[in-house]
Amino acid sequence: MKEFINETLIPKVMRFVSTKPMVGFRNGMLYTMPFSIIGSIFLLLANFPIKAVSVALDNAGLTPYFNQAYGATFALMAIFGAMGIAICYVKEQGIQESLPAGMIAMASFILLMSSEMTETKSGNIIENVINKEWTGGKGMIVGIIVGLFVGATYAWFIKHDIRIKMPEGVPPNVAGSFTALIPGVAIVSITLIVYIIFDKFQTTFFDWIYKVLQTPLQGVTSSLPGVIIMGLLIPLFWFLGIHGSTIVGGIMGPLLTANSVDNKVILDSGKALTLANGGKIVTQQFLDQYMTVTGAGMTIGLVLFMVTLAKSSQYKELGKLSIVPSLFNINEPVIFAAPIVMNPIMFLPFVVAPVASGLLTYFAIYIGLVPMFGGVVVPWTTPPIISGFLVNGWQAAVLQTVCLVMTFFIYLPFAKKMDQITVKQEQENAAANN
Repeated sequence: MKEFINETLIPKVMRFVSTKPMVGFRNGMLYTMPFSIIGSIFLLLANFPIKAVSVALDNAGLTPYFNQAYGATFALMAIFGAMGIAICYVKEQGIQESLPAGMIAMASFILLMSSEMTETKSGNIIENVINKEWTGGKGMIVGIIVGLFVGATYAWFIKHDIRIKMPEGVPPNVAGSFTALIPGVAIVSITLIVYIIFDKFQTTFFDWIYKVLQTPLQGVTSSLPGVIIMGLLIPLFWFLGIHGSTIVGGIMGPLLTANSVDNKVILDSGKALTLANGGKIVTQQFLDQYMTVTGAGMTIGLVLFMVTLAKSSQYKELGKLSIVPSLFNINEPVIFAAPIVMNPIMFLPFVVAPVASGLLTYFAIYIGLVPMFGGVVVPWTTPPIISGFLVNGWQAAVLQTVCLVMTFFIYLPFAKKMDQITVKQEQENAAANN
């Protein structure tokens, strides 16, 4: 079994995640992270979890301005994603001048969107608009498709030297703009044809993708099986020595972010955030704060054992070194030094802890003990309990505390066994040295 994992499974997984489209997709989505955090800061200010502060900010007339800042950052995530993916895809192809690909991706993204909106009250049609309903989470899948398509097509043109070449002596910025002209015309023309085809059927590419692809995928991510799958896959990859958070997070992240944005839209409409109104239980906050908090596998339980109950010198020292990083959700020292990677004794708690925490959180939200998550996202390094409070108030902080305490008891019997083995090894080494 170990031979199959090391020689067959891991190489195949690594080949897949190392393909240029996957690397471009993963790295491109990282461009959205700063904007999601910036937007979340202003969203948090607009919906502050302490009522007295929230009322004071609202009375001061600041809330609309905070929402304006949110709308210029978090609400444009799909556009940032399309641009980032196109840029990173082109870079992976060895093309240094990648910014034009990102700009073409933005143009293609907007082109696929209807430029008309019907005013709710009067029924009048407003023209020449960019519909921000599609620029956030709702348009995320289209953003990914556009980014990959533009990146691949632009790179093909440049690699085949199908471009306008300027004479020597022309400034590089001028020459670069002409380099992008032919691929830009081709990509925009193809995008326009797609727009026309869907327009003839009185719909848009956005509507079609959302109904056919994104809605079902979001439904899966926000379901109980989706929680279990994420809870299993992330630690499983880490157990094999592969960065599971990057792989699974890269694929699921856009959908989970879209779930968060959908919940924010429901709140903005004045409706209650409930399942009946289309609310999503599983969001990016769900994964970050209740399934990977303190690191993949929720290893804070193991670290607490090392600090308080371990008898081996190795585990005591590792616990002291790991406790602070764990509080900031960094647990690579534990994963590789305990070790957890390829350690059959630690596999079960490493997988069970996030799954158990995810299930507990899912049912706590489902039965109404904890409200659904809105759009507030905090940096992944935010310490536990604080992060729970910021994303969803005191109920979420209490639930997070319960989940973290639970991980201690999940890891306890397995950590004791590993500690006993390590103590025996230390005694044998000491005896051999004497």
